[in-house]
Amino acid sequence: MSHPVSAHKDPSPPARRPHLLLALLLAMRPRQWVKNVLLYASFLFTLNQLWQPFSASMWHYFWLASIGFALFCGLSSGVYLLNDVWDREKDQVHPKKRRRPIAAGHLPVPVAVASACLLIAGSLTGCFVLRPMFGAAASAYLLLQVAYTLWWKKTVILDVFIISFGFVIRAACGAWVIGSWISSWLYIVTFLGALFLGFCKRRHELLLLEGVAASHRENLSEYSAHLLDQMIAIVAATTIMAYSLYTFTAEHLPKNHVMMVTIPHVLYGMFRYLYLVYRRDQGGSPEEVLFRDRPLLFVISLWVLTSALVLATARRWQ
Repeated sequence: MSHPVSAHKDPSPPARRPHLLLALLLAMRPRQWVKNVLLYASFLFTLNQLWQPFSASMWHYFWLASIGFALFCGLSSGVYLLNDVWDREKDQVHPKKRRRPIAAGHLPVPVAVASACLLIAGSLTGCFVLRPMFGAAASAYLLLQVAYTLWWKKTVILDVFIISFGFVIRAACGAWVIGSWISSWLYIVTFLGALFLGFCKRRHELLLLEGVAASHRENLSEYSAHLLDQMIAIVAATTIMAYSLYTFTAEHLPKNHVMMVTIPHVLYGMFRYLYLVYRRDQGGSPEEVLFRDRPLLFVISLWVLTSALVLATARRWQ
């Protein structure tokens, strides 16, 4: 019987060494900046509260959210660099993560650490200058990610919870950067949706790495495919229920509950993602799934457009 690691060796010839700046950009994981789009969530859901839709004030808040998005991308990239430095040996076991610039040896560790420090310091400074509360929330995100990298990523179940809390902080930052109210539903749905994606990712890693899963991530040995399937099913159902309740009971929505027209978008999006996880063996990288799967990208775009139209014209629905 062959050694388990041999099944995961990349048969393709080694890739050409990229330029240092290109390696740094790739190590910053620009594709994962899509996660920070959550900073626009509060802007979207307060279209009918803080300003007149399509007015000059609306664009002012949009630019505030965009600046916050850019700063958070810099902060999260700094965290990714430090995380990849810390996990570079374990990433070499993973058939995809082994191609990351730091794990592959294309980006020297001192350059990665120095770049991470500059990104984090510059981004945090910008966050505090923009809004002190935004800076405080961004600092909490940084501390949470450092604690996750050093300790909590080894703890079964709690590791996915900590990642989900990071998404909640992103959503809260989007509210604080424009000075808007924060709906409790924003926290609940964001947390549940992130749990769903997190457990799907753990399932993909467990099945992809098979016998060497624990060599890449220690707590993967504590999971099983059956256990993760049950968790995914529970969280998926809870997420759909929570979003449905939001459309009927949340404050500041049209009184005739017209926001419920977006429920089918969420249902299809969840079912499509489950199809990709269970039938296409995807889910290990949610941002890659989003960019590659056109039906999923289409329904998310349609949900954003429909929600914006409902909220921007809320007074006509009263």
